Amino acid sequence: MPLRCLAYALAAVWFVHAFWPQAAHAQQSPAAVSQCQAIAQAAPSATFVSFSAPPVTPAAVSAGEVSITLLGHSTFLIETPGGVSIATDYNGWFRTATPPTVVTMNKAHSSHYTLAPDPAIRHVLHGWGENGEPADHDLVVGDTYIRNVVTDIRSGFGGMEPNGNSIFIFEVAGLCIGHLGHLHYELDDSHYRAIGRLDVLMVPVDGGLTMGSESMSRVVSRLRSALILPMHRRPLINDFLAMFGDDYDKSFAAGPTIKVSLRSLPPKPLIYVLQDV
Repeated sequence: MPLRCLAYALAAVWFVHAFWPQAAHAQQSPAAVSQCQAIAQAAPSATFVSFSAPPVTPAAVSAGEVSITLLGHSTFLIETPGGVSIATDYNGWFRTATPPTVVTMNKAHSSHYTLAPDPAIRHVLHGWGENGEPADHDLVVGDTYIRNVVTDIRSGFGGMEPNGNSIFIFEVAGLCIGHLGHLHYELDDSHYRAIGRLDVLMVPVDGGLTMGSESMSRVVSRLRSALILPMHRRPLINDFLAMFGDDYDKSFAAGPTIKVSLRSLPPKPLIYVLQDV
């Protein structure tokens, strides 16, 4: 049995044994839903949100397959089998044909958020908290579970703002998809425990506006995701790729979209540079 499949099987066994007793009381206390955190010490509880998926069209994503399109900069459009659409680091500049169901934001720069989102967007998730409290998202929308792990960011005059950035994690179709946001500092063990498994990783590459290529490569290597999608800025992409040896495959896409499922994940980690990074 391949190592990744064995890991999934063990995680599933852990999850069932840990949370089966709560199933009978699901109406009173919803069971934790995080599969990606099965390797962590505890999984979060979720707040369920009513959502009706739109009619499926011939162009819709096939069952079990998630479509990921780079719209620009750090904004990806994630489209799920259940009809949920999510725009990451949404700034209002990169438009979709219809308003996304969910948008996530980070505030390091105005290119990663907007304070005037389209009112048709059902769920606007800020990566920063209010009144000094960290952002805390624990949300199920349709077939997708969304949570966040906060990190610190740099502030003006060499300062530091605690919990100013969020790594958003989307669990859908058995996949764990993570967007690092505007990551300024290397992660510590507590972050990795909170994140858990990531099959697909969206990682900023810019050589310093977030973190340098060497620091970012250490984060990527520790997470060891099957599919790595660079984002943010293209000029230093070759420097970033050079940080990874033959144990990683590297490829440049002919278009901005990739469709991925558990079955289609590459057996060897693949850094896949979508068009228009």
